[in-house]
Amino acid sequence: MLLENITLDALDPRVVGAFWEELLGGRRITDEPDLVEVRLEVPGGPVLDLCVPRVPEPAAPGPRLHLDLLGGPRQAEVVQQALDLGARHLDIGQGDVPWVVLADPEGTPFCVMEERAEYRADGGPVAALPLDSADPARDLAFWQALSGWRPESTSMPAALRHPSGLGPLLELCPETTAKPAGVKNRMHLDARLEPGEDLDDCVARAVALGGHEVEHDWGTLPWRVLTDPSGNEVCLLPPHGD
Repeated sequence: MLLENITLDALDPRVVGAFWEELLGGRRITDEPDLVEVRLEVPGGPVLDLCVPRVPEPAAPGPRLHLDLLGGPRQAEVVQQALDLGARHLDIGQGDVPWVVLADPEGTPFCVMEERAEYRADGGPVAALPLDSADPARDLAFWQALSGWRPESTSMPAALRHPSGLGPLLELCPETTAKPAGVKNRMHLDARLEPGEDLDDCVARAVALGGHEVEHDWGTLPWRVLTDPSGNEVCLLPPHGD
């Protein structure tokens, strides 16, 4: 399995997709009224698609996964570019911190980060994917199996990065509150099975690592919907061509 998608729900995928496409310098690969996909490719590193599907619910406060953008010496420039594209400053009680908290055009929070040793200047525009976790050490094994990424020592309790050493960190951050039951994350991750992997086997492996398969009323899907041990949604996609 390999991490493939960052999925961000939106009321208007074309507005939200255009914002992120321009801000991250991605390449649009799908442009439909109900789905926009933007490819984020780090040369020599990971290829991640930002998938923006249409949903009827507006963004809720307290996201458990968000984007931390590479700022460093260009922090003010990146912040201004985001504001020019339709972002706004956001106060979530962060106080006096060296990073800048913003919201995209539909209110989804993201951060533009200060310079940190673990953020590589050649690693692409997304510095990190911080994900709330009830037990970072436990969840590390789950996400390592699903992502194909490797543990990396950072200032966070647990983190993973693509085997190339490039691209964003997947940071497992100690949660302040448990995930509310029945509330779907606005942003989630998707993993793609590699050729020869069996979807039932991979679901069983994820469950053995503490995940749970989700019962839903979304009809028949070609992928499987699970949660990690802390309740965060993740989709397992079949190999390409299946």
